[in-house]
Amino acid sequence: MICLIDPKIIRENLEFVKKNLEKRRDPSIIAKLDSWVSSDKEWRELKQKTDDLRAKRNVITENIKQAKMKGESVDALMTEAKTLPDLIKASETKLKELEVSNKALLMNIPNILQDDVPYGKDGDDNVVLRTWGEAVKNPNLIHHGQLATKLNVADFERAVKIAGEGFYALKGDLALLNMAIVAYSIELLAKRGFSLVIPPAMMNRRAYEGVTDLNDFESVMYKIDGEDHYLIATAEHPLTSMLMDETLEEKDLPIVQAGYSTNFRREIGKHGLDERGLFRLHQFDKVEQIVICKPEESNAWHEKLVENAEELCKAFEIPYRVVLICTGDIGTVAAKKYDIECWSPREGKYFETHSLSNCTTYQATRLNIKYRKSGTEKEFVHTLNATEVAIPRMLRAIIENHQTPQGTIKIPQALVKYMMGKTEIKV
Repeated sequence: MICLIDPKIIRENLEFVKKNLEKRRDPSIIAKLDSWVSSDKEWRELKQKTDDLRAKRNVITENIKQAKMKGESVDALMTEAKTLPDLIKASETKLKELEVSNKALLMNIPNILQDDVPYGKDGDDNVVLRTWGEAVKNPNLIHHGQLATKLNVADFERAVKIAGEGFYALKGDLALLNMAIVAYSIELLAKRGFSLVIPPAMMNRRAYEGVTDLNDFESVMYKIDGEDHYLIATAEHPLTSMLMDETLEEKDLPIVQAGYSTNFRREIGKHGLDERGLFRLHQFDKVEQIVICKPEESNAWHEKLVENAEELCKAFEIPYRVVLICTGDIGTVAAKKYDIECWSPREGKYFETHSLSNCTTYQATRLNIKYRKSGTEKEFVHTLNATEVAIPRMLRAIIENHQTPQGTIKIPQALVKYMMGKTEIKV
């Protein structure tokens, strides 16, 4: 599998790279690739010119030395030598400028897609692989946010009063259910060998550039004014970038971690009742699965990550479906991506709750994370990330799918032991 963003890969496989990127159905991507190719050619030509000037300087310096030893005139050589420093300095300055601009272009080129990613234009072309549970429509259900408010276990109005739209406050048994979901998901992953990590809530720009699309800095990230810090959008970002500029030992792979974090995103949607409440928030908690592994192991790990997330949905008795994302709908970083969508009986449709991606060497190349195969031989690792549970979205799914005719919320049996024995949320 060829992966970006190693410049050598593009130079040696340009036609393959271009054909693969064309599958994404976005002409601007090919324009970015063409711009980089043109700029890279200019850089390589200038580098050769600069190297030739340096070599010429060395030859003239030696010739001057030899001429002086022989008592010969060095006037002509000295005249020529005096012109070289300015020429070399100008070339080196231009080289550095090109290196900066080339890197920026390169960092905007998406990952190479795997062969089994379905070809398509948008979300309508995603492929449903399987479904689980009985998806029954019930438009008479109380909206999850309204029911939580009625039961006095959430306060949206006061949260908005002090923080604005996209924030919420959980109280009482719903706050307890929030923690129960976290505890269950961490225990599930621990049984599968995942180590719990609570990462920093902020990252610097250099680290962040390695794990995500640069466009996210403007559209998604929160930046701390006057500082080189961004609030994290998911535990995937710090847990992956913490290995930046490291060479791992083969015996230490794979690294499998469960990241628990509070996350912050600027994106928000408010397009009707069912987009409100515990959905599309500026702040939310999440448990994320992270894997750093050898390239030949990443496809198998990808399937394991999906399996872990499915097991959680089954344990919470939430109908769901697994969707393979098409070429036109996949993000910049992923080479292959699944979504899990849980059932909303009130809306009568599935909504996204999980995103599960194999990023191959895309992040590792940007972050310079390698492993030592044997002796001095090194290779980039593969990185994978997958939602185990995004807490607010799962709360919404539980409230809707376990709402009773009496207006209470039944606790999924798997979570009762974390709820101090409570089996129902009621007034």
